[in-house]
Amino acid sequence: MTDLRKIDPASLLRGATMPRFNRRDMFKYAGMGAGALGLSSILAACGTKASAPGTGVPTGADEAGSPEWWAARKAEGPGTTLNFTNWPQYIDIAKVNGVRVHPTLEKFKEATGITVTYRADINDNAEFYASIQPALEGGTDTGHDIIVITNGPQLSEMIDLGYLIPLDPDGHPNFDANADPTIVSPAYDKNNVHTLAWQSGFTGIGVNRKYIDREITSMEDLKDPAFAGHIGMMANDDAANLAIMAVGVIPEESTPDDWATAAAWLQDQKDMNIVRKYYFQDYLTAFENEDIWISLAWSGDILIDQLYYDRPEFEFLIPETGGVIWTDNMCIPQKAANPLGAMMLMDWYYKPEIAAPLTEYNNYVGPVPAAKPIIEADAAAATGADKKVLEAVASSPFVFPTPEVAANVHSSRVLSAEEEQTWNDLFIPIWGG
Repeated sequence: MTDLRKIDPASLLRGATMPRFNRRDMFKYAGMGAGALGLSSILAACGTKASAPGTGVPTGADEAGSPEWWAARKAEGPGTTLNFTNWPQYIDIAKVNGVRVHPTLEKFKEATGITVTYRADINDNAEFYASIQPALEGGTDTGHDIIVITNGPQLSEMIDLGYLIPLDPDGHPNFDANADPTIVSPAYDKNNVHTLAWQSGFTGIGVNRKYIDREITSMEDLKDPAFAGHIGMMANDDAANLAIMAVGVIPEESTPDDWATAAAWLQDQKDMNIVRKYYFQDYLTAFENEDIWISLAWSGDILIDQLYYDRPEFEFLIPETGGVIWTDNMCIPQKAANPLGAMMLMDWYYKPEIAAPLTEYNNYVGPVPAAKPIIEADAAAATGADKKVLEAVASSPFVFPTPEVAANVHSSRVLSAEEEQTWNDLFIPIWGG
């Protein structure tokens, strides 16, 4: 079993939760507001060549990712090095003779002969994409064989512009056998042509039961004047998608008219002057400091506070109208130096015995349901604080979703370039102005 959380807790909490605030952060960093161009429009204005519609393969691209191309890679493997780039504190860590190691990566090296250079260099989807975009545009190696990107505009752009190598359809037998059906063939990457899920999480409502003792079930609770000044909202697309569900529409099926109705819902809440602030990652500090008592929140944040910071008064729930599920995805950039090793490692994490320690460490939704009995067995064998943590992880409906939870969460709306501009015009002024 992985040596649980034997690192600085503050570093853990900030690092483990950092991936969750990135939906359209390009516009936050660029200071754009109403009327902002969609990312596709910006790239088009810069002369970037688009892909053939709906294929994810650039017009005139070589055959990287074809069956013949993958067949030619099969002689590669043992003795090679693989560069895996991920978010901070997002993989299992243990100490061996005083040295920090990643046990699941060490086992991969033992099994395959491939050495993995692991870097936790992704702190923001848009920022990281911008750092590798010149290499992608120029058709050169980015220096990364696997990257982990959240579903959203950056991932969609990379697929549409042919910046990702299509995966070997015969190269992920563990995924085929063990993947949770809910992460197979997602709306943003049908048939998993370019991505395999790393971890997922939920956006819903966090409640501090020290201050709120009545039942909380609905987004309408975030409009209750009784909580005025202590309500937190997110300054990103999670707020928009939750508002879309609050007005009775599933995000994936929503139309611009539905977005206008949802924007009106959010504007009405804003006009009530009861929202303390529209937050990014800093919502968690405000929640922990008890400045806000009820807020849009991310599932893993609340679970980590409960388990490692002794905050049993914190509760996470999915509104009756539905919550958001987001997924961080493994993918292979074009011109990667070791695509075969990347393919092998991506599938490696779909072995239940490998997925289990990753979930034990991350406390987010792992993509392999068969990891649960392994975690339960680890909990039965553990003692003290480790036992408490593992029991909580194995039993959490926000780590291993129950059918009720799975049926009540939806992915963010996948937008075209034209839709993205309409979306931004409606929502960004609410939390940005």
